[in-house]
Amino acid sequence: MQCTVKWMGADSGMSFVAETGSGHMVTMDGAPEAGGRNLAPRPMEMLLAGTGGCTAFDIVMILKKGRHQVSGCDVRLEAERADSDPKVFTRIHFHFRVSGKNLKPEAVARAIDLSKDKYCSASIMLGKTAAITHDFDIIEVA
Repeated sequence: MQCTVKWMGADSGMSFVAETGSGHMVTMDGAPEAGGRNLAPRPMEMLLAGTGGCTAFDIVMILKKGRHQVSGCDVRLEAERADSDPKVFTRIHFHFRVSGKNLKPEAVARAIDLSKDKYCSASIMLGKTAAITHDFDIIEVA
């Protein structure tokens, strides 16, 4: 895996463009108090969003492989960071909303556990510095 991150130059404040090894581009920016112009997500927001994407991907795949009728999955992440540098994540709470037909709470809980304990590299790495908690709601669809 590879990625190239390029500063957009002095005229951009603190904007950067990342190009991933798969050829996709993402813009990041800093907070105004750090010289950014608030034009794109902060790098740490990208890390948090990537973690949410990683675990939601796992949960949908696990439920689909188990032949559960999952039709939606979203996750809200709330995080706290250390007050001093390095300002690592110290607490992250994941709240999942999984929708589908006749989803069993045990199946959703198992999918979340498999993601957090085995498959989601991002949350497992962040768990080295952050206390991670999870909960979920199931939304029944007709």
